[in-house]
Amino acid sequence: MARDRRPARHRTRALAVSVATLTVGGIALAETPASAASLPKGHDVSSHQKNVDWQKARAKGAKFVYVKATESTTYRSPYFGQQYNGARDAGIIRGAYHFALPDKSSGKTQAAHFVRNGGAWSADGWTLPPALDIEYNPYDKKHKCYSMSKAKMVGWIKSFSDEVKRLTGRRPVIYTTAHWWNTCTGGSGAFAADHALWVARYNSADAGALPAGWSFWTIWQYDNGGSLPGDQNLFNGSASQLKRFAKGS
Repeated sequence: MARDRRPARHRTRALAVSVATLTVGGIALAETPASAASLPKGHDVSSHQKNVDWQKARAKGAKFVYVKATESTTYRSPYFGQQYNGARDAGIIRGAYHFALPDKSSGKTQAAHFVRNGGAWSADGWTLPPALDIEYNPYDKKHKCYSMSKAKMVGWIKSFSDEVKRLTGRRPVIYTTAHWWNTCTGGSGAFAADHALWVARYNSADAGALPAGWSFWTIWQYDNGGSLPGDQNLFNGSASQLKRFAKGS
């Protein structure tokens, strides 16, 4: 997803998934994938987007947005307040995400930093669950899995998740790609039952094969540019299910 140091990136199963299920758990596309065109549109932003025009984003169809809050334990986006609060003021459901650097500190430590700096959650229907962005190491391509064994990576994610749950009452949404997940966790199925999946896959009319363990996606990041600021996303459900997913009911 979006780092703040410098830019980098790498058949819909159903048009609606039960609310009960949701609460548990190179060529850019020019348009929303046709097979999912009726789903609620969203996006995600970081400091790259700076001060976002939220009324314009809403007018263009934004129903939800994830805003980068933190990275590791030493960074908080200077635009977080404008983006997070501005989205809410414009009537857009919003949530915060943390960019993980598992080689820098424990999952528990990074989760605590995240929650202190924007990653809290409220059952107000306007706040998405906290999200963990975990993907290939953007700062060291020789150590894409952060020099961690598969078992240690699974342990790190569990530590992060447990602390977020303890502090906020919600399990984090997990943002990843199938390739990263299967490579760096060994295809762990330990999280699918109680963590919603936010999957990234571009250049396709559908989300494709999912990370091991998950049978459906909750959010699909299908492009890194489009009509909305930042990356383009879809929610796998109706507008009312999106609201209930945010509320946790």
